[in-house]
Amino acid sequence: MLNDEKWKAYNREGDRRVVVTRQLPGERWLKILTEAGCRVDVRTSQDNPGTEEITAAIGDHCDGAIGQLTEVWGDRLFSALERAGGKVYSNYAVGYNNVDVDAATRHGISVGNTPGVLTETTAEMAVALTFAAARRVVEADTYVRQGKFTGWLPSLFLGELLHGKTVGVIGAGRIGAAYARMMVEGHKMNLIYYDLCRNSALEEYMAAYADFLVSRGECPVTCRQAGSLDEVLEAADLVSLHPVLDPSTHHLIDARRLGLMKKSAILINASRGPMIDEAALVRHCRKNPAFRAGLDVFENEPELKPGLSALTNVVLAPHLGSATGWTREGMAVLAARNVAGILMGYPAWKRSDILPFLDDVPPQAAPSIVNAEEIGIPEYVG
Repeated sequence: MLNDEKWKAYNREGDRRVVVTRQLPGERWLKILTEAGCRVDVRTSQDNPGTEEITAAIGDHCDGAIGQLTEVWGDRLFSALERAGGKVYSNYAVGYNNVDVDAATRHGISVGNTPGVLTETTAEMAVALTFAAARRVVEADTYVRQGKFTGWLPSLFLGELLHGKTVGVIGAGRIGAAYARMMVEGHKMNLIYYDLCRNSALEEYMAAYADFLVSRGECPVTCRQAGSLDEVLEAADLVSLHPVLDPSTHHLIDARRLGLMKKSAILINASRGPMIDEAALVRHCRKNPAFRAGLDVFENEPELKPGLSALTNVVLAPHLGSATGWTREGMAVLAARNVAGILMGYPAWKRSDILPFLDDVPPQAAPSIVNAEEIGIPEYVG
């Protein structure tokens, strides 16, 4: 039985039932589900629901669910969803390290995510953190608000000039490549990246940009794939993290690797918090005051490791990577179309361009199902 103080029902007469663990931005996502004949039970409380509450919400009849990256969706929840007749779960995020996809597959549950609408938004947030850290914006803002600013001084809050230096990108997927382009095109930085797969498209783009600069009488930029993560850390003046979080990337940046970086380097993380050993970062920043970091995510979010909030050479943001209205509403639309698509028997969309699903008349497909092949969902042809 749902707690009426925390849950609100829409389209109570719907033949299908979908549970949504947080109120999502905009109204289109709700219209998509109700037009698909779904009763939608939405949790309106802002605190995080536990497994027990989500299990109770699923109850004995639930066709699908939309959840958050702050929730652990594993065997227990997928078992409950299967028993309730469920067919689909969609994560309201592009990442799904909080989801046991193998468990979902065992229970016959399709798993969706929301890629393609976060790319530039998240990359822009990483850029914002980069310059906030490099130019000491937060420190300077506090200084002014405290009434300490009495006039211009030659040595007041000296920061780092990034123009013409080297940016290192760890993980050159969609977001990492977008960040790289922003830093190289905007600030003539040279690029070194590390990824298990070569990003030929990114390299070709950078080569064309270098040729353009030469044609304008300017120095070309360079771009190369590093043979190791350590190589990037040693060479770059600025390092931004963009890999997928899995066991191999947990504490990817630890005390040893922090020690490889330049004393005045900048480390940016707008991806997933556990990639950085936060306690090691605190020690490193205390020891090296010229080192700077910008963090939008945290190891044990929302908690911070002791000492992190006291560091003036670290910029902190509350997980705002995708926080623009267009992006968050687009994510909600994609999550709803994942659920509605599977419940209506649609095939899976396997193409990289997700934007057609934001149109009023989208393809008749589920936009992003990560285990479509394992579940046996056919590929959209059209």
